[in-house]
Amino acid sequence: MTRPAQLSRRDFMAAGAAGSLALSSLPLARAASANDKINVAFIGVGGRGGANLRTVTGTGEVNVVALCDVNSRNLGKAAEKHSKARTYTDFRKLYETTKDIDAVVVSTPEHTHAFATLPALRLGKPVYCEKPLTHNVKEARIITEAAAKAGVATQMGTQIHGMPNYRRVVELIQSGAIGNVSEAHVWVGRAWGRQTQEEAKANRDIVSVTERPKKAMTPPSDLDWDLWLGPAPYRPFNEVYFPGPKWYRWWDFGNGTMSDLGSHWIDLPFWALKLDAPRTIEAFGPECHPEIAPASMSAVYEYGQRGPLAPCQVSWYQGTHKPQIWKDGGIPQWGNGVLFIGDKGMLLSDYGKHVLLPEDKFVDFKKPEQFVGNSPGQHQEWLAACRDGSSTGSPFSYAGPLTEANHLGNVAFRAGKKLEWDAANMKATNCPEADQFIGREPRKGWSLA
Repeated sequence: MTRPAQLSRRDFMAAGAAGSLALSSLPLARAASANDKINVAFIGVGGRGGANLRTVTGTGEVNVVALCDVNSRNLGKAAEKHSKARTYTDFRKLYETTKDIDAVVVSTPEHTHAFATLPALRLGKPVYCEKPLTHNVKEARIITEAAAKAGVATQMGTQIHGMPNYRRVVELIQSGAIGNVSEAHVWVGRAWGRQTQEEAKANRDIVSVTERPKKAMTPPSDLDWDLWLGPAPYRPFNEVYFPGPKWYRWWDFGNGTMSDLGSHWIDLPFWALKLDAPRTIEAFGPECHPEIAPASMSAVYEYGQRGPLAPCQVSWYQGTHKPQIWKDGGIPQWGNGVLFIGDKGMLLSDYGKHVLLPEDKFVDFKKPEQFVGNSPGQHQEWLAACRDGSSTGSPFSYAGPLTEANHLGNVAFRAGKKLEWDAANMKATNCPEADQFIGREPRKGWSLA
């Protein structure tokens, strides 16, 4: 297999701004009839993967032809319900027999997303992959390019993207309800990472870990630990890594809160403001730990002119970090939110609701006619795109640049320096020490080449 040709800077920018109107996909040749079922392979069938399996099969539109999970308990439960499906613990083996596979759903931990997704794209198979799309910037670019070359239906699993509230917010911002937007602030209360005692108390469901454990434990009998590690550097099993969401906090497996919830929350300004690649990224927080992501941090992205849209700044806050206007009581103090600041007002949103501010100014405001179509749901969008080549809400042409931007917040935090970003070449031109965080060499036996 050869690498896909690299996107030009112009193509990359266009992909990032495309949003829900992105790449049209090629319909499945074998699903020409509306009555034909789509043969789907599911990689990762526990937790979020189990939910994806139930939702996709619940449509009545698919046959489950293959199941894969490194946890034999998860695999066994799924196989009981889908007894005709082939079963695997190693998705590399699954890809050795693909003639009867039309499409693939990937729901593994994020450090294996790219490795489970890329073979499907190179085989011309549509893919639905959970967020975040990849583990790092370099992997995101590889997947974006491979999807562009494959021309198949793709969707990153950011279910909120398919719900009505975000769509109405996009319409308000893009129709100029609050004028020209110069700032967006995004904050979440979750503090998954290296926690202080205060943060650990506020997140009682997450065990507070501050260092890599020295003690090795015997993995659960139903877990293939070596396959779970996949491309990540080897380390002995310990219960602080598994099961999820414990692994989120470790740089080798996840990226803490930012890339995870950033996929959902930064999605809204990325879409509404037609963002592309940031010009600069700067992060703030505690001293960087070499192994564990921070529980609380913030990052500031500077975006340039995008067609008629003026430059703007997007700020991210997690854990104890909050926007100054929130701390000053200048807006409702929602636990999580997205605040757009324009020259004619502000808009505050969360997953399910939004409000124009100051409210008295917008008492007689007439909302624009809807121009962003409603979605039947992300899974249903993707299945429809597999059949007829229609677009999806979060195809990899959009999700790839979004994922890159989210990861860059962590890159800036880990590098400890404001980054000047050359998107076309995936380089922080002023910070060569950031290279080690932009991508990594996978463990022997694993490759994206």
